[in-house]
Amino acid sequence: MKLEKITKDSVGRSRRYHDACGAAHGLDLIGERWALLVIRELMMGPRRFSDLRKDLCGISANVLTQRLEGLEASGIVQRRKLPPPASVQVYELTDWGYEIKPVFMVLGRWAARSPLHDPTLPISAVSIMQSFETMFDPARAGDATMILGFVLGEDRMVVSVAGGRIEARRGEPEEAEVVVRAAPPVVAAAVYGKVPLESMEGEGVMSIEGDRTVFARFIDFFHLPEKAG
Repeated sequence: MKLEKITKDSVGRSRRYHDACGAAHGLDLIGERWALLVIRELMMGPRRFSDLRKDLCGISANVLTQRLEGLEASGIVQRRKLPPPASVQVYELTDWGYEIKPVFMVLGRWAARSPLHDPTLPISAVSIMQSFETMFDPARAGDATMILGFVLGEDRMVVSVAGGRIEARRGEPEEAEVVVRAAPPVVAAAVYGKVPLESMEGEGVMSIEGDRTVFARFIDFFHLPEKAG
């Protein structure tokens, strides 16, 4: 049996699999703790360091710096400075970095079947949007056409459903038929936990503006898969 060789490279990654398998090299690139979640938070566009740290619950500034440096050295992430008046440094995925999205979605669907998966844990605004694209059931959506807006704290998102497809993006919900205002875990509880909307509104943790029947129908497009085993 070939033993795993352990090395440490210039960007601090302590484990490398000296194996020609593409999957093994993929783990060399993104296998460090937090790396894949950093990629997830960049899936919907550039983010500042402070934004990433805020939405990655539990990560330290030092570890986040290390992961960003490692992903940048690997060609997955790049840095750039936004033009005035923002004039701030942001991190974003390279074109190649974005190509991991289908892998991320398959991993999410597969892991959701784990008996140990706890959907009540904290979830970020980007993560809940990515989950919509991952768990969307086109058969349930049928010929539905709708635009929904989500105001998740400081994050504004727009979700479009049409032709059996779904797309989530950052943006102001100006053309949305319904706008949902709530923290990401509350939205997850409504969509995946099927907690009644009236209950959440009564508790003051969610507000719905516009055609609430659109959001009620949207919720039915998502159901957690049966647990494995």
